[in-house]
Amino acid sequence: MSKSAPEELSLSQRRRSPTEAEMQSIPWLAVLEPQHQLRARAALQVGDAKSGDYVVRVGRPVTYWFGLIDGLLKMSNETPDGRSITLIGVPPGGWFGEGTVLKQENYRYNIQALRPSTVAGIPVETFHWLLDQSIAFNRFVMNQLNERVGQFIAARESDRMTSPEARVAAGLAGLFNPVLYPGASNILRITQQELANLVGLSRQRVNQALRELELRQLVRIEYGGLKVPNIPALRQAAFVTVA
Repeated sequence: MSKSAPEELSLSQRRRSPTEAEMQSIPWLAVLEPQHQLRARAALQVGDAKSGDYVVRVGRPVTYWFGLIDGLLKMSNETPDGRSITLIGVPPGGWFGEGTVLKQENYRYNIQALRPSTVAGIPVETFHWLLDQSIAFNRFVMNQLNERVGQFIAARESDRMTSPEARVAAGLAGLFNPVLYPGASNILRITQQELANLVGLSRQRVNQALRELELRQLVRIEYGGLKVPNIPALRQAAFVTVA
């Protein structure tokens, strides 16, 4: 009788303590006072997600406030007829779900890894303790919430765009928000298939859109990713195109 394969550990079961280098990449940690930073460091956990792993799922209770150290995530939801709608992409440096953590409600969206990704998190209890104790942490979270409103409005407008060039431009511009993703530069390591998954188009349509945007000198296609010479111009181009 053959032995059954061992059950694979979940992302939560694979969590570990972060390395010092991973700690250094967390944007809000550096603004904390020493006593608050000490508490946060002790609570931080990291999980190494495989491509396709879910970090959170619709309907699950919130337990952590999450951020991305390395890799690429997408936030999505499903329509009543079963279609998946991508809400936003999350590049390295992004922390997300603070609204859900504040309300301590069940998740209304999925977060899934599009490639092997290193995800960090602090427990809900630590998040609320920092809110009670740290003015700097409060400011960080308020800035996140403020930017998030604009991000979701832009994502909603992007859903209505019929031009592939506009959708790709809007999707790319959303990954360069300096408040939500402070570690972002003008170079984005992303494949055309990953970008297609984020904007809801086929890889072929994304390739055509990128070629058009490159002709307009809004992006430069490089090996393993893209370079955006002028991020404000790319952001403006998305909504000028749709108008």
